[in-house]
Amino acid sequence: MKFLAITLIVHRPDPVTRVQKSTHDRFREVLDNALLAEELGFDGFGVGERHERPFISSSPTVVLSHVAALTKRIRLFTAVTTLSLLDPVRAYEDYATLDQLSGGRLDLIIGKGNGAAQRDLFHVTPEDQWGRNAESYEVFRKIWRQDKVTADTRFRPPLTDAEVWPRPYQQPVRVWHGSATSKESVDLAARYGDPLFSANVTNPIGPYAELIRHYRERWEFYGHDPAQIAVGAGTAGIYVAPTSQEALAAYRPIFEANLAFFKKAGLPVVFETLEDFVERSSALIGSPQQVVDKVHRYHEQFGHTVVHLHADAGGLPESQHRASLELFQSKVAPVLRREIPDPPFAWGPVLPASPITQESVRV
Repeated sequence: MKFLAITLIVHRPDPVTRVQKSTHDRFREVLDNALLAEELGFDGFGVGERHERPFISSSPTVVLSHVAALTKRIRLFTAVTTLSLLDPVRAYEDYATLDQLSGGRLDLIIGKGNGAAQRDLFHVTPEDQWGRNAESYEVFRKIWRQDKVTADTRFRPPLTDAEVWPRPYQQPVRVWHGSATSKESVDLAARYGDPLFSANVTNPIGPYAELIRHYRERWEFYGHDPAQIAVGAGTAGIYVAPTSQEALAAYRPIFEANLAFFKKAGLPVVFETLEDFVERSSALIGSPQQVVDKVHRYHEQFGHTVVHLHADAGGLPESQHRASLELFQSKVAPVLRREIPDPPFAWGPVLPASPITQESVRV
């Protein structure tokens, strides 16, 4: 099993202290968390993309390029790239540049995005967002693989023998499809034989498990080998402590502050108590053995081989957040790596099958 640390770069007051960092300090925190993730042995670091309050993750390629310059090993993920809002040509240019700068450490997780404010900003409607997402992905995918591209498009000017530069490092980049509530993204992933990443954050396990089952059915419908399926899944929070009592005591102020925020903002509340949140959500809160057991329970329904955890402290003191991630990597991750398989592909740059590589051509 592989493990990612991700951030959506939420920029709002700390849920417990109510202190809000400056924009500059919040970005520095993201970079520090990326360095910590590499130091502790995480397999990937992901940055979201949002174009509305309270997020400052509108430019994931810029943030990930900075992370690439500071790190050596960790793979770089988007979580997610909102292709329904983007021109696929411009998105390709940005990500191919990042792919080159990082030496092929890029993985994309794509999705339509959500939120009325960012749809309005880009003049995308609820009716056309899925069509835009599919078209943008198909054009993006074609540009990545072909030196010249012709595409008869609805949502941007058509392309005729178009050349787009730079050419990428990876051939091709691996693209995961982010899935939250709709079958459209699941079907798109299955159609192209791409891996799926379940959001698995807001609700209990049921609806996410149903979508993953649908993905597996559509995968076989499109004629792909079931042995090549790869599924990732998110988590709603993390705090690992030596005992369950310590974990609950440390996380309770965060849960109660977030619950008050949701109620004040008029947002739906799915879990009314911390105990219910720990039991029925995907949050990994408890002792190392409790966390291992919970990941296994989800794996029984998802068959997933990648998990993402929150890179941000999210209300925990920095020392406690670091201690939790250290305990996860020392006591939880080794067990799960032994007991749950890795994805059915190499965890590294995706290069052509040809024995003639870019390096040998240059020589």
